[in-house]
Amino acid sequence: MNKILMLSEKIRNAKHLDFGTIINEIIELFKKVWVQGLLLFLFSILIMLPIIILVYVPLIGAAIMESEGGTLDSEVFTGVFAGASVLYVLLIIVLFLILAAASSALIAGFYRIVQVLDEGNGVTISDFFYFFKTKYLIKLLLLTLITVLIASASALLCYLPLLYTMVPISYFSIIFAFNSEESVTDIVKIGFQLGTKKWGISFAVMLVVGLVVMMLGMLTCGLGNLFLISLSYLPAYVIYKNVIGFEEDAELNLIEKNNI
Repeated sequence: MNKILMLSEKIRNAKHLDFGTIINEIIELFKKVWVQGLLLFLFSILIMLPIIILVYVPLIGAAIMESEGGTLDSEVFTGVFAGASVLYVLLIIVLFLILAAASSALIAGFYRIVQVLDEGNGVTISDFFYFFKTKYLIKLLLLTLITVLIASASALLCYLPLLYTMVPISYFSIIFAFNSEESVTDIVKIGFQLGTKKWGISFAVMLVVGLVVMMLGMLTCGLGNLFLISLSYLPAYVIYKNVIGFEEDAELNLIEKNNI
């Protein structure tokens, strides 16, 4: 049977998921992967650093040079923005998409690590970069572009459709992580099938987990986010695991990674 048809069949025949059970699974899994979640956060910051520098350093430099008496003049920022060339804006957009694809590769690698740890096996830091290969990055670039287009179109329709599409979109990375040989179109298709089938439980779990991460982050002045960031990705993993599951065990995944 075609793999996409098999995944679709599993989604259609998926059992009912209990909210409390899913939350408990997320908590237990978090205890195993919080260190890798911290590494994911740090790697993500490093990846996004180039665009942060490209966007803000020229603006800050121009403001400092034009400011008088050490006071930043707001008109300087207006002038810089007004004088920005189309080429510069396009460069920012292209760089953002490339770095977003690289960030998605990190997240997909993290999901593979989560599965291995969930099975009780060991991992290495290099496992984060499993998808940093040209064939994967090109596919992730297309997936990122489609994600941006879907989110933008949803936001333009008074934001209400975005409330729906944000759930299927959240499954794109994990579906890619365990079905990277499939086309981008099929990954998006399965993401919407899974997100639609389990929209209620997905939205509820992601909302609760998101609020917990936000509140604990505020209480710790942002320091807690360093250790809790992985929580934001675990709802998609746990629901995917319960609905679709994994064909290969963690040991086979490790063998595959070591051979590539």
